[in-house]
Amino acid sequence: MVEQRDQDMMLQEEEAQRLLITVDKRQEPMRIDKYLTHRLPGISRNRVQQAIEAGWVKLHDKQVKANYKVKPGDQIEVWLFPQPDTEEIIPEPIPLDIVYEDEHVLVINKPAGMVVHPGNGNYSGTLVNGLAYYLQASAGSAEQLPRWGLVHRIDKNTSGLLVVARSALALNHLAQQFFEHTTERRYIALVWGDLPANAGTIQANIGRHQRYRQLMDAYPDGSYGKEAITHYRVLERFYYVTLVECRLETGRTHQIRVHMQHFGHPLFNDETYGGNRIVKGTIYSQYKDFVQHCFTLMPRQALHAQTLGFIHPATGQRMFFEAPLPDDFQAVLDAWRNYVSALKTQRR
Repeated sequence: MVEQRDQDMMLQEEEAQRLLITVDKRQEPMRIDKYLTHRLPGISRNRVQQAIEAGWVKLHDKQVKANYKVKPGDQIEVWLFPQPDTEEIIPEPIPLDIVYEDEHVLVINKPAGMVVHPGNGNYSGTLVNGLAYYLQASAGSAEQLPRWGLVHRIDKNTSGLLVVARSALALNHLAQQFFEHTTERRYIALVWGDLPANAGTIQANIGRHQRYRQLMDAYPDGSYGKEAITHYRVLERFYYVTLVECRLETGRTHQIRVHMQHFGHPLFNDETYGGNRIVKGTIYSQYKDFVQHCFTLMPRQALHAQTLGFIHPATGQRMFFEAPLPDDFQAVLDAWRNYVSALKTQRR
């Protein structure tokens, strides 16, 4: 059964989620669309009805109609997808870096600073607003972005690759791949400190911070939140910071950022999780000035979704995409390489 305390966190996931709900034995008969609206706070009845019509709500493994009345003991399966907080999407002519496109999928290289979909005060200028405009233009009609097109998302200040479903077939197929962890996603991150090993795995549940609800937190004892697994591999060391590759098994909100903070190595210039200050290094003013310069070069967390791999939902072909590091990330790496090179020269 879905626990009430976890529902707000579930609805904020980075990727499609599969929920299994058991109707309580004391539940009186109620239309399933109304029941799910009550059970899933923040989800409108209209969205629930759309999910039922699309076949993303099943009862005992069979599709169900919105007027079905739930009974005690019913087993309900619900698929939820990252969605805008608003019902209306206003198309806007926003430039999009489209890496690949066909009738079923779009792969986009999202720049840092762009929100994926409207919500939380960002109701324009988002990737979804740009997609709605692009799809209208390509269709030559007033067609909007399919309401269930988002399979996963990445943070506003994280750059990199994102796949969007353009058909119901694609949505169902991709959602299953994300749920079963068969997609391939690798991120590049610059983290504070010198990691103790060249490779490792961080496994700790992630859920809402118990005091600051806008933040996420790690719960290694499994007492709260949902399972989260991040594999990391060191790519390059710079004494006080380390460049790592992170491979995700799960897609929780802020997963890499929270796991690295929990590990004692917050992401470089991550304001939310303590990386926007000097965590490791010297006390000399020259070093402080250097770090501040790096913060200026890259005024956001040093995280980039570099690769994305999945099975094409229609052809069955294995698709793989890679996005080069953006200029700000590359500039910071070059600065650290020059800094380390100068240190080595001084020590000779």
